[in-house]
Amino acid sequence: GFLSLQGHIVRNWKVRWFVLLQDKLLYYKIEGGKKEPSPKGRILLDGCTITCPCLEYENRPLLIKLKTKTNTDYFLECCSREERDSWALDITGAIHAGHPVQVQELHRMKNSFKLLENISLHNIVERMYDSSTGIKLTRNLDQGNRYKETFTGSALVDWLISNSFAVSRFEAVTLASMLMDENFIRPVGVRSTEATRSSDPSEKFLDDSTALYMFAESSKKNTSSKEEVHFNISELSGKIVKQGFLVKQGHKRKNWKVRKFVLRADPAFLHYYDPTKEENKPVGGFSLRGCLVSALEDNGVPAGVKGNVQGNLFKIITKNDIHYYIQASSKAERVQWIEAIKPLT
Repeated sequence: GFLSLQGHIVRNWKVRWFVLLQDKLLYYKIEGGKKEPSPKGRILLDGCTITCPCLEYENRPLLIKLKTKTNTDYFLECCSREERDSWALDITGAIHAGHPVQVQELHRMKNSFKLLENISLHNIVERMYDSSTGIKLTRNLDQGNRYKETFTGSALVDWLISNSFAVSRFEAVTLASMLMDENFIRPVGVRSTEATRSSDPSEKFLDDSTALYMFAESSKKNTSSKEEVHFNISELSGKIVKQGFLVKQGHKRKNWKVRKFVLRADPAFLHYYDPTKEENKPVGGFSLRGCLVSALEDNGVPAGVKGNVQGNLFKIITKNDIHYYIQASSKAERVQWIEAIKPLT
């Protein structure tokens, strides 16, 4: 599947197609909508160590770090926490392929923690913003600095438990840490900021009445009009239904580029992001109301499609008659995306 990889010479990010084998991880360049026949590079897994989650980059919370036995570091970025954890488990399994007991223990550990499958972070944030039942924002003082619209770590833990998002303070701290990892909330003040430097993930968020946090959006300056800000927040506030890498044909140059797609419901929007950019802002998107979505035949080049693409194409036509041509990595993935989009149109 697609992952974003940081370059070794030029420290930029490129999307590559990764193939995990028993002893190595191959990655390929995608050119013109097709995977090149020869790999662009390979990561030998013998003697590798894996770090997941890797929090070395503040703006990229979904990283896996691989360190080879020659001390070369590879940073791989996924689309979602679930995808990251799945890749990490499979890569770890390949690293320890000769030790079946360790592999069994990894699967047991993965299946013992079900919190991620039951909790939607976007749903939590939406509830936190609610004016009547959400987290109460207050002014706080920290070492002479005044902060507006903040909340304490212990207040958030209490709120998560009282709203049945967690049954224990440990679970609530875990959830709060996820919200911070995903850049929904951020620390402010000395205590909470210093805690993020801890090497222990369980100590990065403080269940403490003196540790201050705020919504990440509250700290960003935005010069747009109030109406435009409200619209942007509204269309990005829906529950994430599906996300992943897809290849999209451009409207002007008709070239094919890998984009991270995020499908949201209530309101129903499909946004796409440039995974090579540092800022996590959509480069495009549209409402799904009134859209038509359909698969395209794989034999021949459909009308409107440029280039010799690999197939697995589908098309979305908006109510304004704008045509989007998108390529999935497999027929099964194409079906999954179409079935996820259709109910929202």
